[in-house]
Amino acid sequence: MSDWTLDYHGFEPSQEGVREALCTLGNGYFATRGAACEADASEIHYPGTYLAGGYDRLSTEIAGRVIENEDLVNLPNWLCLTFRPEGGDWFNPMAVELLDFHQHLDIETGVLKRQLFFRDHQGRETTLVTQRLVHMVHPHLGAIEWRIRPENWSGRVSICSALDGRVINAGVERYRQLASTHLVPLSSDSPSDDTIRLQVETRQSRLHIAQAARTQIRVAGQDVEGERQIIEESGYIAQETVLDLEAGKEAAIEKVVALHTSRDRAISEPGHAASQSVARAGTFAELYESHRRVWSQLWQRCDVELDGGGRAQMILRLHIFHLLQTVSPHSADLDVGVPARGLHGEAYRGHIFWDELFIFPFLNYRIPEITRALLHYRYRRLNEARHSAREAGYRGAMYPWQSGSDGREESQQVHLNPRSGHWIADNSALQRHVNAAVAYNVWRYYEVTEDREFLAYYGAEMLFEIARFWASAASWNAQRKRYDIRGVMGPDEFHDRYPDAEAPGLDNNTYTNVMAAWVLGRAVNVYDLIGERRRRELGVALGLSNHEVSDWLTIRQKLFVPFHGNGIPSQFEGYEHLEEFDWAGYRERYGDIHRLDRLLEAEGDTVNRYKASKQADVLMLFYLFSAEELGDIFAQLGYPFSGELIPRTIDYYQQRTSHGSTLSRVVTSWVLARSDRRQAWDSFLQVLQSDIEDSQHGTTQEGIHLGAMAGSVDLIQRGHTGLEVRDGMLRLNPCLPEALSGLRLQLCYRGDWLKLDLGEERLTLTAPEGWAGPERIMFRDEIYPFGEGQRLELNYSSEERCWLPNRE
Repeated sequence: MSDWTLDYHGFEPSQEGVREALCTLGNGYFATRGAACEADASEIHYPGTYLAGGYDRLSTEIAGRVIENEDLVNLPNWLCLTFRPEGGDWFNPMAVELLDFHQHLDIETGVLKRQLFFRDHQGRETTLVTQRLVHMVHPHLGAIEWRIRPENWSGRVSICSALDGRVINAGVERYRQLASTHLVPLSSDSPSDDTIRLQVETRQSRLHIAQAARTQIRVAGQDVEGERQIIEESGYIAQETVLDLEAGKEAAIEKVVALHTSRDRAISEPGHAASQSVARAGTFAELYESHRRVWSQLWQRCDVELDGGGRAQMILRLHIFHLLQTVSPHSADLDVGVPARGLHGEAYRGHIFWDELFIFPFLNYRIPEITRALLHYRYRRLNEARHSAREAGYRGAMYPWQSGSDGREESQQVHLNPRSGHWIADNSALQRHVNAAVAYNVWRYYEVTEDREFLAYYGAEMLFEIARFWASAASWNAQRKRYDIRGVMGPDEFHDRYPDAEAPGLDNNTYTNVMAAWVLGRAVNVYDLIGERRRRELGVALGLSNHEVSDWLTIRQKLFVPFHGNGIPSQFEGYEHLEEFDWAGYRERYGDIHRLDRLLEAEGDTVNRYKASKQADVLMLFYLFSAEELGDIFAQLGYPFSGELIPRTIDYYQQRTSHGSTLSRVVTSWVLARSDRRQAWDSFLQVLQSDIEDSQHGTTQEGIHLGAMAGSVDLIQRGHTGLEVRDGMLRLNPCLPEALSGLRLQLCYRGDWLKLDLGEERLTLTAPEGWAGPERIMFRDEIYPFGEGQRLELNYSSEERCWLPNRE
């Protein structure tokens, strides 16, 4: 088994959807699912292509109301390539006898390969070897190479290479009752003998999309033109070539495609740009070589090497691979966010959620330029967030739970429960904690990079407007002499209202209130940090005064946090009055109860009645903050906090969580890493398996779970090394899982690269020549000098490696 390939032996129609998602190829500009070139959209295959930021909005009448949804659009299918022997059918793996089938994704080079040996109904045996790439150097190019060899026959063969714009958005079954035809045909033509071109436009956003495909055929190394004809329909164009093949002689077919849109910079218009790009593109071999070199450079930055990881090593690299395909160095020049399900399918309609919390930490330490660009996506939509806050009766900025093209709230008004067939009100937009996630990401990016320009001119403005929102959302409760935040949802999406309440929303969600307190305090810190001149500028631009900033500190110290039982922070106020849930009974009855909310709704019940969470909620605090940081936050709020509270709270909520979100296992593994290494590793393995094994039963084929993938890498990068930056100091507190004997990685810290080698008993940290970072680091609770070119070796005892700080 290779640590660098995802291999599939044998054709399994029922698994094609999952394989297509996991074998997606992309470069940050666009991505294409790993569907077979000869496959049209069907229940088995779904060849989707998606442009970063390529959205369109359509309306549908559902249950007597008009529902509007914005989707990441499925673009014209450029993969279309197939063949048929004279008198035979177009190639279809389902209609031939497959004698051998092997498909593998080369994670190291970003190439999808497939080898088939088959016999058709006429007894003709043929070998077909294919490979495909989406170019990481030239973001507008994709390329396919086919090699066909007749084994026991000779004769005339037709090759069909097409561009198909008749596609719709049909990749998610529960959305299929909604409007899905986003593309309007504009034109098709053949600019040259070997090139076809298709141009379409999205209905509402008027995004002009052009594709040009150059198809060339070689036999024995010589170009073959054959007999060519062009076939055109509305939204479709194909070039069919007829040639003679001899038994034992291989024909090589190369299809190079260029994709341009009206959003591209430095072009005249998309159609001309697509034709020009494909005409100037090299051969498949030339494109492969430059593509391979760039992937090699990316892996030098981004690889994580495990000793003793077994199959976990390959899956971890697969996760890094898909992250870099969704947001690559090309993203740094684009106005895009990072979709929660990647550019790999249509789940969540390609929207941007809070998953950035799990994605940015990896990028901060590897390619921080990408994080900066993704934070600019949020900054450019700050005015829309201000408008949303005003419309809801708040001050400052209120970022949406689901974001798309322009930053308005894209959360669904209703969603379909596939178990009951009912359309149910969707209140997930009440997850105001996405505001805290944006602020948190701004600060963590600054801590790692010390990018003062970004903080002063972009980050500070976002932080101040988010602080204003939380200050206006907090209402004074004279009885308890604290501030409340009412009518929200926490990260646990099972609970959106109190039992039997008419209006949605919950009061004083602990995670939300603690995060609000942190944001208010951090905004005050940044106000002091940016300097007098910038304070004056923002004071004028925002109408921000010293008095308002002082109020933030007052509210921060007086936000209410509910507790119950033995000092356990309550998920929300009143949580203790909910009924305990019959977990054992429902597991025996249904087996899979990840989506407990759907099961109960189908029974006429509601999960709002029970102490049953979809995912980590209160426990998110232990994921985002170290024990010391959280202790400081609670102390400033005037609440007691001790190290002993952490495992007690973890145990309480672990017993009451269904882990209906893949992110939940990431948090579980993190919070258990220093108290129960074996269970933490088991949870880590479940994160690794969530997509590759489709553990949520059908969701992977709709798009990979990018937050969980990035979170799995971060569990190694930060979780098990204990890596954090706090108070301007780099800190390490390793806790290696029992299953690993070591790990190695590189980290970009404030512009310089560090090498970290962690073994069972020793950590080695190496600084480069010209190191300009801090002159000291903290290992566990000791400070060590650290300078240019230094190799620091530190020993630690196996008995102490799960050290948990105790804060009384």
